[in-house]
Amino acid sequence: MGKGLLFFCCACCILALTIVNLSIGPIISGAAYRYVNFGTLNCKADKDTWDDAKDAPNHDDDKIKYDEEYEYNTCIREKGMHDMEYTAFIFDVVIGFVCGLIGLLHLFDLKKDFVSNTGLIGLVCGIVGFVLTFVYVIFNGVVYTTVYVNGLYKRDGDYAYAEKEGNNFKCFYFDHEKNSNSKYAKISDLGKKQYNYEKDWDKDIAHAECKTPAYISLCTTKEIIEGAAALLPNCNYLYIDTPNLDITNKDLSDRFLTTLILSLIVCLANIGLALFGFLLFRSPSDF
Repeated sequence: MGKGLLFFCCACCILALTIVNLSIGPIISGAAYRYVNFGTLNCKADKDTWDDAKDAPNHDDDKIKYDEEYEYNTCIREKGMHDMEYTAFIFDVVIGFVCGLIGLLHLFDLKKDFVSNTGLIGLVCGIVGFVLTFVYVIFNGVVYTTVYVNGLYKRDGDYAYAEKEGNNFKCFYFDHEKNSNSKYAKISDLGKKQYNYEKDWDKDIAHAECKTPAYISLCTTKEIIEGAAALLPNCNYLYIDTPNLDITNKDLSDRFLTTLILSLIVCLANIGLALFGFLLFRSPSDF
């Protein structure tokens, strides 16, 4: 397979996968806006709030780390992902279309004297496309794995969030006594069945009184809920009291993950475009 054909294939791969990304991207599709509008976040206000908290007398560094600092860092990441999704995807579409069209012309023996310039274009576009797409991959991955979804309590596959230990209950997802977000699920959790519609979600729960979120707030500040088992003698676990009634959580998680994987492939295609563009620039006769 000639270098020219490989150049053309890389361009087509970039174009095709980016078109798919444009249709499913969590920001561009608006799916992520179910929880927060990434485009209108005010990170400057979050930075001011963080600075005020640090300057306050007798401030608590741990609390600031998990509250104001977390909010600011999350804002920067979400805002960055929003901007890079538009920038990288639009640029990749242009790269794929332009390089693919020029490559196609050369495959039909048209404008052969332009092959050296085509190689240079492919080299520059491939490098820029790789950088932009890779930065987007980083933002996507960080948001996907670190951002908590407020209001969506974390639970295991049976909807439980705490287990009985003697006369106490032990919280599954306790992280730090100052981490008020640890009781919530992250975006990367949303594809699991317990965060989406399940017809018989409560079939294995023997006692209705065990379905209660009343102790979830306690699981934020302590790992062991002392004495609670005496108040709920029939419960071996504590469960979330209501299920989710749709599959929008899975849809959002799938969009993040699919776009992340496709963007990684686009990164590789951009590397290929730059490589074969460089080879064509050096040896135009090898097209």
